[in-house]
Amino acid sequence: MDKTFSWNGIKKEAKRVRWPKRADVASNTGEVVVFTAFFALFFVLCDFMTAGLLGLIGIGG
Repeated sequence: MDKTFSWNGIKKEAKRVRWPKRADVASNTGEVVVFTAFFALFFVLCDFMTAGLLGLIGIGG
C-alpha cells in the first residue's frame, strides 16, 4: 500500500502549515470588498453611458 496519503502524514503536514493572522485576513477581505465595489460601480457607469449613447443615436429602448 502506498503511504503517500497516510493519516499521520496528513496530520504532520497540517501542523507545518502557516495559517494567516486574523489581521491579515481582515485586511485582505477589506481589499476584496473595496475592489469589488469599485469595479461594480465602474461597470454600472459604463452600462449607463453605453445605454445613453445608444439612445442618442436611436438604438435601443
